[in-house]
Amino acid sequence: MSPSGEEPTISCGDCHVRELCLPRGLSQEDLTQLDSRVCHRIAQRRDVIYRAGDPLRFLYVVRSGSVKVAIGDAAGTEQIIGFYLPGELLGLDGLNDHRHRGTARALETTSICEISFDELESLCTKLPSLNRQVERLMSKELGAEQELMLSLARRGVEQRIVVFLLNLSKRWSQRGFSATRFTLTMTRDDIASYLGMTGETVTRAFVALRNSGLLKVEKKNIQILDLDALIERSGSAEIYARVFAR
Repeated sequence: MSPSGEEPTISCGDCHVRELCLPRGLSQEDLTQLDSRVCHRIAQRRDVIYRAGDPLRFLYVVRSGSVKVAIGDAAGTEQIIGFYLPGELLGLDGLNDHRHRGTARALETTSICEISFDELESLCTKLPSLNRQVERLMSKELGAEQELMLSLARRGVEQRIVVFLLNLSKRWSQRGFSATRFTLTMTRDDIASYLGMTGETVTRAFVALRNSGLLKVEKKNIQILDLDALIERSGSAEIYARVFAR
């Protein structure tokens, strides 16, 4: 890695998350044009990718690692509004008024791809396939957020934790990783902020799920011992049964 934090050039065509990202469906010629406009950099844990109030200059894709986005109030209290995994589009919170609503921070050493928003808009007018993929990704992000909010609505503490874990499980499995073994890169307090509860409540819920034989919890390492039972416990079995249909 260079001193500036930039990462050696990585071709979009060679990227392991290309099928989840902007290159999906692009011809080699279109891919070359996209490649020439994408920059790569490494963010270390806690590094800021963009801050609330910053002008929308770039859209970002997480290539590896993970990111959290939080908004703050006048009292300085932070509310986490999203966690982002490899292949997911970051920075859409700035689309409304071209200023970012939240602050994005790396949860671990994270590889980021960034493209100028103006250049992406210009490229989309020239490449219909890229325009369709950008629209698809934006729709997917909004749909996933709405589905999660629906799953969390009117749920008790334990069910909200279960839905959160199932959502992560689904997203990791879509990336070719295990649906039942993964690491929580966010803290218990991060999870609590996202779900609207206290850190102590989150910890107690994890203990209860572990004691029920549904999870094995070793610090940040999670193993789902009975996926079907966890789905039933979620209160959204009809949604997650389809997601994890085997």
